[in-house]
Amino acid sequence: MDVEQAGAGTAVGPPESTEGTASPEGTEGTAPLASDLRVVVARITRRLRQAHAVGDVSLSGMSVLARLAADGPDSPGSLAELERVRPQAMAATLASLEQRELVLRSPHAVDRRRCVVAVTAAGRDMLAERRTESVRRLADVIAEFTPREQRKLAAALPLLDRLAERL
Repeated sequence: MDVEQAGAGTAVGPPESTEGTASPEGTEGTAPLASDLRVVVARITRRLRQAHAVGDVSLSGMSVLARLAADGPDSPGSLAELERVRPQAMAATLASLEQRELVLRSPHAVDRRRCVVAVTAAGRDMLAERRTESVRRLADVIAEFTPREQRKLAAALPLLDRLAERL
């Protein structure tokens, strides 16, 4: 299957290069591409998520574990802000992770009224296991693509990363 055919009949291949130029059509001209991209990304995410067992750590829980593993201990309020969720939602996510012993709360070093959350060794192991499983599934499917399709997919990654950073 060619990259241009990846969207079930919808062209999702790269448009002509317009690097450094603004679209003359404005937002209306990019809405179909945005819609197609949203559908494809949601489908990939859903399929990767479906591979995990019922009762497994949620996607938001995995995101918090990944953030703590990468950035180090942080406060629940800061995590809520960084993850763009309400403090109540973050409290529920952290409670679930804490119950599974994937994170550990401890008093703040300076202000004992506050707490900080850190990922545990079990949390790091869970994160590594899930990443390995998702990467394996993606790699197995990408291996079915032609070398040309693989190069096109690799070429799109910097743009997708920039898109994610700007959202």
